[in-house]
Amino acid sequence: MRIEIWSDVVCPWCYVGKRRLEAALAGFEHADEVEVVYRSFELDPAAPQHGTEPSVVSLSRKMGRPEEQVREMVGGLMETAAADGLELRLLDTVHTNTVDAHRLLHLALETGGPALQGTLKEELLAAYFTRAEDIGDHAVLRAAALAAGLDAERVDAVLAGEEYAEAVAADVAQARAYGATGVPFFVVEGTYGISGAQPTEVFTQVLEQVWAESHPVLQTVGGDAEACGPDGCAI
Repeated sequence: MRIEIWSDVVCPWCYVGKRRLEAALAGFEHADEVEVVYRSFELDPAAPQHGTEPSVVSLSRKMGRPEEQVREMVGGLMETAAADGLELRLLDTVHTNTVDAHRLLHLALETGGPALQGTLKEELLAAYFTRAEDIGDHAVLRAAALAAGLDAERVDAVLAGEEYAEAVAADVAQARAYGATGVPFFVVEGTYGISGAQPTEVFTQVLEQVWAESHPVLQTVGGDAEACGPDGCAI
């Protein structure tokens, strides 16, 4: 089973949704046969490369709401995240660009497959949300990539150029084609779309349904009738 997740590394609900999917997979009998791939989505492609403005200030301006009201909303989100085991420093994060982080995620997928990409995704989310680091900063990105296990020379080469920029753009275009206007957005086996950080129970239901549809159980019809077996034939 293949699950593709469109998300951004500065999206708190993407982190919450990741944890809830992981909780569903932890209780899923066939989790070892599930492949998770992360796809790119930029919440704000125009964000500065090295952010200095607090995210709450940027969000307040974007939403047209008082900063204090936004802080209260963010506080509620942090409480929700804590219930899923995440301690998010949303009041300390900065508004920053994420395209280079997404390019590194494509590098990880190409060179190490979904497992390496998943490790890097967690490193990037932790850097931004739990350590409040600027993931538009190449030094921060490099440290996360090396901690995940990526090759240093390849990381430096990607950060120095525009490699995988087209792959990022293609992911964004595919999200639009699916009709996704926000993230996280999960696509299971290219058939089922799940929008938002749904409760764990929703992910569990979809996993079981998709597995059952792709691995149907043979339905036996009719009662016992004459047949032959290893011990001979019924007479």
